[in-house]
Order: sequence, then C-alpha cells, then structure tokens
Amino acid sequence: MSETTWVKSERQIRRERLRRSRAVRSGTIATVSTIVFLGALAAVVTGSPGWPRVRETFFSGEALVRAWPEVLEGFWTNVQIFLIAEPVILVLGLLVALARNLRAPVFFPIRALAVVYTDVFRGVPTILVILLVGFGIPALGLQGTPRDEITLGVIALVLSYSAYVAEVFRAGIDSVHPSQRAAARSLGLGHGQTMRHVVLPQAWRRVVPPLLNDFVSLQKDTALVSTIGVIEALRQAQIHAASTFNYTPYLVAALLFVALTIPMARLTDHLAARSQRRRGA
Repeated sequence: MSETTWVKSERQIRRERLRRSRAVRSGTIATVSTIVFLGALAAVVTGSPGWPRVRETFFSGEALVRAWPEVLEGFWTNVQIFLIAEPVILVLGLLVALARNLRAPVFFPIRALAVVYTDVFRGVPTILVILLVGFGIPALGLQGTPRDEITLGVIALVLSYSAYVAEVFRAGIDSVHPSQRAAARSLGLGHGQTMRHVVLPQAWRRVVPPLLNDFVSLQKDTALVSTIGVIEALRQAQIHAASTFNYTPYLVAALLFVALTIPMARLTDHLAARSQRRRGA
C-alpha cells in the first residue's frame, strides 16, 4: 500500500501567508512606535534645563565604579536573606492555611489563632514589623533570643509574608471543587489523606504564579532590613551617597534588584499563561 501524503490546500497556504504578513506588520509597527517613543522621551529628558546636574548626580561613571563592589557585596546579603526566608515562608504559610481549613469544633482555638495571625500581619506594614521585631526582641533581654540583625530581619519578613502566602494557599485550596473531596472520602481517605493526595497537589499548581508574585515583592522588601542596621545593598548605597553627595550608588542598587526581579516576573507570566492554557482559557 502506498502512503498517503497530506498536502496543504491553497486556502490553508493563503491563511498562513496572511498570518505571517500580519505578524511581521504588527512587529514592525510595535518596534517603530517603541523607538519613536523612547527617542522622544530621551529628547525631553536630555533637553531639560536640569539634565546636566542630574547626569552628574545620578549617572556618574566614576561613582558607579567606586560603589559597585561594595553595593554588590551588600546585595549578596539581600539574596541570602531571601533564600533563607522563602522556604520558611512557604512552610509556615501552608501550615496557617491548613489550620484555617480545620472545620472540627475541637480545632476552633487553632483556627481562630490562624485568623488573628493573618489579619494582624497583613494589616501591619512590613517595615513596622521589622522595626518591632528588630528592636523589640533584643529589648526583652530573654536568654537565647536572637540578637543578630540579619536573623531578626529574616524573622520579621517571615512573620509578615507568611500571612500573605497563607491566604494564597487558602484561596488555592478553596478553589478545588468540593466533588474532589467527596470522591476522595468515598474511597475511604481521611481528611489528612484527602488534603495530601487530592487537594494540595491541585491547589499547588494553581497558586504557583501568585506565590511567585509575592516572592518578587519579598526580594525587594529585603532592603527594608536596613532600618535595623543590616548592611545590605541599600545601606551600602546610602553610605556612599552620604560620603560623596552623589546618588549614583542608589541607581546601582536599583539595577541589581531589577536584574533579579525581572526574570522572576517573566517566569511568573510564563507559568500563569501555561496554567490558563491547561484550563482552556
């Protein structure tokens, strides 16, 4: 038997050619409009009366080279704080979300405590939590309490962000259709087994994009620990700016944060789009 070879019809070929031409035209228009917009913006900024002073103060190559090593070293502290806090936040946030889903009357105190925790720490600004933890815990004078500024900063960030992450997990758990739980219980699974084997795997796939958004914010908010004396990127930039009266080190710190957060933001967009495609949206 001879194999039948599939050949595109003339109509299909014309459609594909039309799509390609439209894509090329759209890309060309987008590129040209972007270049024109950026060019006009650059002309307005560089043509302003104060541009020479701004260029000297914020875009000094000499100040950038001088500040770069120490600001980069301080940024490594930000990254370390982020890497330590992130897994702890995931675990604590999940535990709080699970506590809020305990429906038995005997667990009411635990559920109420979880509700109070999320309400309080979502209502208090993160910088206030850092100040209260960073200065309050050492002031207690209790034996064994941490006094290291980085440790205190990590504790404060964990307390604050775990409340947000707990609500993300809870929303993901509640988004799983009740029929999934009913089916699991009909198979003889207990509440814990149902959550572990049926609900949480589905909820996890749904909450990954919003969790990544929270962690993008967390990476930026690691700079707030400078308020309790941690020498990280922002504090290093402040030190250089205070000694030279030049603000280019702030730009250096900003570029380092952007270099880390933009890939995370694009990964979040990619995962969100993939999740929508899986749901058929």
